[in-house]
Amino acid sequence: MKSAIIVFPGTNREQDIRVALRQASGTDPLLVFHLETSLPEVDLIVLPGGFAHGDYLRCGAMAARSPIVQDVVAKAKRGVPVLGVCNGFQVLTETGLLPGALMRNADLKFVCRNVDLRVETSQSIFTSGLSEGEVMNVPVAHHDGNYFADPETLDRLEGEGRVAFRYCAPGGAVDGTGNPNGSARNIAGIFNESKTVLGMMPHPEDAVDPLHGGTGGRGLFDGIVRALS
Repeated sequence: MKSAIIVFPGTNREQDIRVALRQASGTDPLLVFHLETSLPEVDLIVLPGGFAHGDYLRCGAMAARSPIVQDVVAKAKRGVPVLGVCNGFQVLTETGLLPGALMRNADLKFVCRNVDLRVETSQSIFTSGLSEGEVMNVPVAHHDGNYFADPETLDRLEGEGRVAFRYCAPGGAVDGTGNPNGSARNIAGIFNESKTVLGMMPHPEDAVDPLHGGTGGRGLFDGIVRALS
């Protein structure tokens, strides 16, 4: 499986994603700087976490106008799978590839800790290695992770099975106790209409090695590699 990771000034999770994908696939992903204008033919494009361009405007707004992102959008519309994590999720909403927006956390504080996520569907390239209802324990690290969309959009996401993950309690119950940022309906990740684009705020790439405290994210990457190989 060939993959490419987009790097913006301020990106800080590109090596984490690179290690996770290399561990799962045995192939080292390409790192592509944001000033490039085209991507090689790959099976997966990743927008990693960090603070693209410092996020001095809306998070992801400046990155969404970087030269390489035009090709990311074009390839996504052709069906090339795109994964956006944390800041990458914010970029995906700013490009219009995913609906809604990521606002400041409800308590207006940066949150950095492990959270539990309930897998809402296994019917996608990204979640085919996971089981519906499975609970993953992975880190979050963000100040602007509060997912917002209007009620009509939220209902559409629900009705079309496009909610990928929800924040939950350790046993899988979806309630306010497991929500670290105030996201609407505890949403932690969503798909586009074809489920070939996934945006998620938590960091599965930082939970693939027991030496880092857990392997809750490993199944996601193993499943992606199987689906795209």
